[in-house]
Amino acid sequence: MSTLMLEEALSAPDAVARQLAADPLSYARLGQALQEVPPTSVLTIARGSSDHAAHYLAYLVMARLGRLVTSLPMSLITLYQSRIHCEGLLSMAFSQSGQSPDLIAPTQFFRAGGARTVAFVNASGSPLAAAAEHVFELHAGPEKSVAATKSYIAQLVAGARVVAAWQQDDGLRAALNVLPTALAQAAKLDWTAALPVLQSAERLFVLGRGTGLAVAMEAALKLKETCGIQAEAFSGAEVKHGPMALVRDGYPLLVFAPRGPAQAGLLAIAEEMRSRGGRVLLAAPIGTPGAELPLVTTGNEDLDPIALVQSFYPMVEALARARGFNPDVPPNLAKVTKTH
Repeated sequence: MSTLMLEEALSAPDAVARQLAADPLSYARLGQALQEVPPTSVLTIARGSSDHAAHYLAYLVMARLGRLVTSLPMSLITLYQSRIHCEGLLSMAFSQSGQSPDLIAPTQFFRAGGARTVAFVNASGSPLAAAAEHVFELHAGPEKSVAATKSYIAQLVAGARVVAAWQQDDGLRAALNVLPTALAQAAKLDWTAALPVLQSAERLFVLGRGTGLAVAMEAALKLKETCGIQAEAFSGAEVKHGPMALVRDGYPLLVFAPRGPAQAGLLAIAEEMRSRGGRVLLAAPIGTPGAELPLVTTGNEDLDPIALVQSFYPMVEALARARGFNPDVPPNLAKVTKTH
């Protein structure tokens, strides 16, 4: 059985290639402007999968550029009418559809107040695109599956492109240019070892850290919406502050351990969870001891989480079908969610 979710997930490498071929001058102009007049504050505006992509961008900005980034509670604008100071502010909104009022209203408010406003959106003619000063189309093509896949990956790439332009990092730019090849390889990796472990699971933890936490959050969301599993994402450090009391007697955990400063700690927590009786599925680069789920490495370790989620999507689609769900039609969900 071929589903829209699987077709779209497997089309992500081509979507990324289209995006990387488009809008180079727009990214360069924004990067130059941010370097010449750095923002005094930075915030992201997003929900759902898009918020996970925003989390990834925020981590890159904080780690690479030393600028603190806040995720905006949109109700500050839409419900509480807070008069947030806009001087020197950079706001970056992420959306597939660009239709949700609680992304549009803050973007309009900040732009009217003199902030620099950016939108990453798959629908270039959307209200969110009209509201923002700088618009970066994802070039993912129409997304018909309710569960977003290729647009999420395209958002991750767009965020990394902004950071590369802002930092003027030729190494990151070069790694982005060859990323579609790595993603095509990642899409073919065999993650079927996860299926018998998770087919009857009712709950699980997904652990990540650093740049990988954003894809752990995304994985947990997809496990909820397509498979009906109560999956919760935690930092590999945060899980020790209470949640690991649940880990015993075969409790399943997905541990995402791509390359980078966080990897050693994640490998250690995987081993600790095994010792507590947890059933750990470790996703790590090929050759890592104990890794049942292989990862492709990219041209830059900060991009490895993008390849990780590319490998995850086909597995979770297969898991949904194995559990008797149609991943294209998750219960109680719609493609466009409009919140206020």
